[in-house]
Amino acid sequence: MSIAVCPGSFDPITLGHVDVVRRARTMFDEVVVAVAHNSSKRSLLGPEERVRLAQDALAGTDGVRVVATDGLLVDLVRDLGARAVVKGLRSGADLDAELAMALMNRHLSGVETVFVLGDPGLAHIASSLVKDVARHGGPIDDMVTPAVAAAVRQALAPASAGGGEDGR
Repeated sequence: MSIAVCPGSFDPITLGHVDVVRRARTMFDEVVVAVAHNSSKRSLLGPEERVRLAQDALAGTDGVRVVATDGLLVDLVRDLGARAVVKGLRSGADLDAELAMALMNRHLSGVETVFVLGDPGLAHIASSLVKDVARHGGPIDDMVTPAVAAAVRQALAPASAGGGEDGR
């Protein structure tokens, strides 16, 4: 059985992420979506909520499961017996950002990274932009699932009332 790991902070998971995971699933028997804690990012949604929303967004996609992780990606890959890491690319800027990580993962574990080109119709969607649009009251319903849209709006509600992101 071939297993691939698709890591990310998924804060929040977008339709672009869902597209990449579903297409990766056509290449591997199982895709494990690894919802990671990124210490360099300030998360809007908590880790358990990001896992739940990813599970909801990918429900009905056979051969896909979602796990939380906060360690080295290569350790998770090794523990799962995965053959590859899958990352989505929207543009050359994404490749520039992902290349060093892919090379480091290969250096540490020998695992290869498979880059999946994102759907051009979804290339403008990024988690950070979804949050920014929502923060300013803009529409996000065509970029995320309904459950994600509701969770993002709820997480931002205290911020609009003056409580800040940590006021949840």
